[in-house]
Amino acid sequence: MSIISNKKAFHDYFIEEQFEAGIVLEGWEIKAIRAGRANIKESYVIVRGGEVFIFGMHVTPLTQASTHVKPDPIRTRKLLLHAAQISKLIGKVERAGFTLMPLDLHYERGRVKVQIGLAKGKKQHDKREAEKERDWNREKARLMRTKV
Repeated sequence: MSIISNKKAFHDYFIEEQFEAGIVLEGWEIKAIRAGRANIKESYVIVRGGEVFIFGMHVTPLTQASTHVKPDPIRTRKLLLHAAQISKLIGKVERAGFTLMPLDLHYERGRVKVQIGLAKGKKQHDKREAEKERDWNREKARLMRTKV
């Protein structure tokens, strides 16, 4: 069940490969995410010291849920991946020039997971081409609907 998705990532990048990662959260963050107060639009993923972190993910705290803690809405959160996946990501990011982008925040068996993608940047003409393709598919569907 998807909580939020990062549509901007699909517009700005070619997504080559996707990984699902657990995310280390505090109690007030879980409550805020369940209330729909999370944003991953301006966030990015980085590999540092053999560990994977997400930067810029904004979780707005609930006033009634976080009275005894000082919440930091944009703190750095650790992502949980297998060691083999981390080493594969390190190789791709450092040598092949890929970027790691968070694509989706969702629930899996009651836990909050983040879908991260191995991405390569799009040029302006690629974005235009993707938009033309999307418009043509929409027009095709409209024509088929009216013909039948």
